[in-house]
Amino acid sequence: MKKRFFTIAFIAAAILLKTTAQNPVVAPAQTVPVILEGGTIHTGTGEVIDDGLIAFSAGKITYVGKSEGFKGDGTGSTVINVAGKQIYPGLILPNTSLGLIEISGVEVTVDNKETGDLNPNVRTIVAYNTDSHVIPVVRSNGVLIAQIVPDGTLLPGTSSIVQLDAWNWTDAIYKADDGIILGWPRKSSPVRRRGDYGMPGSMQGAGENQYNRNVELLEKIFTDAIAYSQLNDPVDRNLRLEALKGLFDGSKRLYINAPEPGGIIASITFALRYGVKKIVLTNADESAWAVKDFLKEHQIPVILAHIHSLPKYEDSDTRFPFKLAAMFTKEGILVGLTYENQAYGYNLPFVAGQTVAYGLTKEEALLTVTANTAKILGIDDLTGTLENGKDANIVVSSGDLLDMMTNNVEYAFITGRNISLDNKHKQLYRRFTEKYKTE
Repeated sequence: MKKRFFTIAFIAAAILLKTTAQNPVVAPAQTVPVILEGGTIHTGTGEVIDDGLIAFSAGKITYVGKSEGFKGDGTGSTVINVAGKQIYPGLILPNTSLGLIEISGVEVTVDNKETGDLNPNVRTIVAYNTDSHVIPVVRSNGVLIAQIVPDGTLLPGTSSIVQLDAWNWTDAIYKADDGIILGWPRKSSPVRRRGDYGMPGSMQGAGENQYNRNVELLEKIFTDAIAYSQLNDPVDRNLRLEALKGLFDGSKRLYINAPEPGGIIASITFALRYGVKKIVLTNADESAWAVKDFLKEHQIPVILAHIHSLPKYEDSDTRFPFKLAAMFTKEGILVGLTYENQAYGYNLPFVAGQTVAYGLTKEEALLTVTANTAKILGIDDLTGTLENGKDANIVVSSGDLLDMMTNNVEYAFITGRNISLDNKHKQLYRRFTEKYKTE
């Protein structure tokens, strides 16, 4: 009864918040060409253009360069003077449950996991909630694209990539069903990070027998999927096996979460043995660094998580998480960054900024949340850099986007649409500012 009471209380609180703070209206399609002139353009390719100009029409970039090199006269265009401001590609947040979880303590607002271990056919995109109050908060710091992934064990489902200003999940799709998530089983207990309170140090792992059973389950479904993929017109459709077909022809990526060095090698070796064309290591940390030579040999890109955290091991350098992005980059391994807690995804630019003090240049750090991530997700033909012909996913900040002290996004465009930067935090700030003015 007590549990039921608190659940009802949480739901009531969520309803109250929804009535006091509304999400912004979705921006309409771009109908008039737009010119941003006078700003400093960070193209996401490593190039910086002072006194630059960027023009875009019908959602596509048509010019990026020096203001004096622009041949058009701006007739019929909306011209925005951004002198003294910084222009960036829209940031990309990979490997997140954004839009699947609203209030983690209220079960009915959590939709990131299905029952069972083998659910490759479960599509996160159909559960993605475009009305989530978290989304406008995240995009207010320059995050315009996200990869929405499921949670669970072994094969929890299929991820999709969305743009963060949409009426519904069909509008939000940027790239549907881009990859399969694989959670490689572990033999041992999870490593306890320093500062992880409440996690018993004696927690037991799956054990050798359970590990072997889980690997056998994966081997069977992948063997069946390969055989199924060779059928031109199967009599009986198998949705689980159909979901895996794209791994073998390269149309889908396999995103592997393996938190142990041995598990990383075992999972990637497994995927290669079954002919998976494109592999990405997600939630990477110090364990990935321990097998960097293996990753480099097989050209496996990594998505680093836990940048703003304590080291994984007791004897690690206390600044190890901050240094990893530069260390992997210097090894020639393609690096993208994520922020592990979806509710705080707005910190993505700041974890990138953190890497600048520990080995990366500012432009290299920008790549880890733009161009590199676009390549890893397979959307670099559309976004990730400011270049002619690419989608006009653009952020304008009055200060350094990657600096927590100066980040101040004034404009954001998704496929040329000038989106609202209002959010629940700003609405409540304005509301209570007025309240205290009257007291």
